[in-house]
Amino acid sequence: ELEYEIFNRMRLQVAEAVTRVQAAADAVARLDALCSLAETAVKNHYVCPEVDLSRTLDIREGRHPVVEQAQKDSLFVPNDTFLNDADDRVAIVTGPNMAGKSTYMRQTALIVLMAQMGSFVPAKSAIIGVVDRVFTRIGASDDLAAGQSTFMVEMTEVAEILKNATKDSLVILDEIGRGTSTFDGMSIARSVVEFICENIGCKTLFATHYHELTSMEQDIHGVKNYNIAVKKRGEDITFLRRIVAGPADDSYGIEVAKLAGLPGSVTKRAHAVLRQLEASAPGRNNTMQLDFDTVEAYNNPSVPSEVVEKLHNVDTDPAGGAELPVRAEKYTGQRLKAGENHGGNSCTGQAYRRADRGGRGRRTARLRGEGAAGKCHRRRRDADHAVGGARRHPAAANRR
Repeated sequence: ELEYEIFNRMRLQVAEAVTRVQAAADAVARLDALCSLAETAVKNHYVCPEVDLSRTLDIREGRHPVVEQAQKDSLFVPNDTFLNDADDRVAIVTGPNMAGKSTYMRQTALIVLMAQMGSFVPAKSAIIGVVDRVFTRIGASDDLAAGQSTFMVEMTEVAEILKNATKDSLVILDEIGRGTSTFDGMSIARSVVEFICENIGCKTLFATHYHELTSMEQDIHGVKNYNIAVKKRGEDITFLRRIVAGPADDSYGIEVAKLAGLPGSVTKRAHAVLRQLEASAPGRNNTMQLDFDTVEAYNNPSVPSEVVEKLHNVDTDPAGGAELPVRAEKYTGQRLKAGENHGGNSCTGQAYRRADRGGRGRRTARLRGEGAAGKCHRRRRDADHAVGGARRHPAAANRR
């Protein structure tokens, strides 16, 4: 009983001073966090960032604060990042797997977060325009309990980003459109980038293996291409981990598979299949699976098709069918006249017949020997049948 009485008195005393206790705890927590940030900055050679309202993100020799500490046995390669709300809004980053695309994009997001929370940052220098939020679509995961596949989760996250991002946001997108067919995924990825550029205008880092998307640098203002430098010796590659301007020249997927330990027979067969696919591909371009400009030109040709133009000009009005026998007779007369001018009714010897002079194109048939006579008579008979059919069924003939 005495112990319980002492405990109750102590509890009452603490309750009376709860405001002072909470204030002291808050101060100690803040001091602990600031001391931790300061110690980390000194040990790892961080710098003080310049945080302003310029909407510019300019990081020189930025580093990933976690990866560089985890890889003590190797040198971390720093990289620059430059984004703004004008000519450099979207950076499309291409390059092989394991080259460092995801690390580069994540370190950019972490540096922005550290700067805005008051920490020094792992870089040589940094100008951080304040962002309202950082949106990320990174990695592959599913939610089977909720009935959502990996692709569905990915699309749901992308939808949330497109709905909530503003021009002051920073968006990190890693491999959009991987969980569906190649053309579907590539179309979705391109549409997402176009929507961000045209409707949101926020600073965006977009990593992809769809090299076709690099053409957007010429098509859309504010899009720039970057890639992870790689040195290739035969079938072996070395990752240089350096971000350079321009698109990647290859995917190096088979080389990465070899580094992962796939059997040599598998990678050799993959190279053989790749060479076959490249040899049969249009243009034999191994980095361009589909040219959006070529598809657009095919769908909207600058020179209209003669066949399509004539089909558009066909008179489908049944009332106009009465004119068809006259047209058929005129057409038949032209063909017979052409035959008579080059060999007469007998169609013997060498004959040249020209028809379809009314814009349908020219066709010249050369007939030799006695066999020409039979062909000429058969075509004359077919023309007579066409005239007779047109007279009996003018509407049906006109539709044909």
